[in-house]
Amino acid sequence: MLQEDIDAYISSLTPEEEGREGTNQNTIVAYRNDLNQACVYLTRQGVEDWQQVTQAHIAAYLLEMRDELAYRPTTIARKLASLKTFFRHLRASGIISTDPIEDMNAPRIQKEPPRVLSHEQVADLFRQVAADAPAGIRDLAMLHLLYATGMRVSELVALNLEHIDLEQATVVCAGRNGKNKRERVLPLSSLALEQVKNYLQDARQHLTRHHPGEQALFVNHHGERLTRQGFWLIIKGYARQANITDITPHMLRHSFAILMLQNGMELRSVQELLGHAHITTTQVYSQLARENIKTTEKD
Repeated sequence: MLQEDIDAYISSLTPEEEGREGTNQNTIVAYRNDLNQACVYLTRQGVEDWQQVTQAHIAAYLLEMRDELAYRPTTIARKLASLKTFFRHLRASGIISTDPIEDMNAPRIQKEPPRVLSHEQVADLFRQVAADAPAGIRDLAMLHLLYATGMRVSELVALNLEHIDLEQATVVCAGRNGKNKRERVLPLSSLALEQVKNYLQDARQHLTRHHPGEQALFVNHHGERLTRQGFWLIIKGYARQANITDITPHMLRHSFAILMLQNGMELRSVQELLGHAHITTTQVYSQLARENIKTTEKD
């Protein structure tokens, strides 16, 4: 009974008639996963239909996610939001008479400081790249470009050949879709410039031999534009080799921001390089940069 109602709800989110507006497919997948997980938990508790569900059931479910599954507060909050939307549907459909979680609050989300790599970890990460093959030359160029500019991974894989100016040692970054359309012209360090030149001269032509007209700067082994997911698999492989167990795609970006502040760059300038719309977004790095400097001085 529990699963049947979930399946019917998920089906109702998908447009069956042409021209009828439906819910985003990624949202539907997230809803299905969240609700199916809750269904498994409630079934273990002996709950057979949604009318039996109490706020205590859901509170215990949230605690299990926090204490036993070690889910982050943001994940728990999202799963509770999915349940709230579903319970509103159940009540509107007459399947339940009262909504037990209508007034239930999500766990308080404490924003974590950005996690960064130390200088030693960055160097060790780069050392894992075998730059004696086209793919390795490409990977080294990508890593150096990220660390030298602080651009997002999504911006990196969106670069085209025209965005790189080797003579001026700059790269034009178009910004993140939907959030920052303003172009940024970012300076390249001498090392990043050298690695990008090596890639363009010695590796890219080999990778694009089956797609010579490809305009993407960084391509996969098929000669097509590298995706964000493809880059993530690459960097995770090098991180494992370097014994860096906790890494995210944004870590090099965060590490760049900390490095710039530690080298004396003004916060506004770092904001411009990162493409932050608001200075408050950049300010989170200031305290972390000061703490890192203190730690270095003690050592």
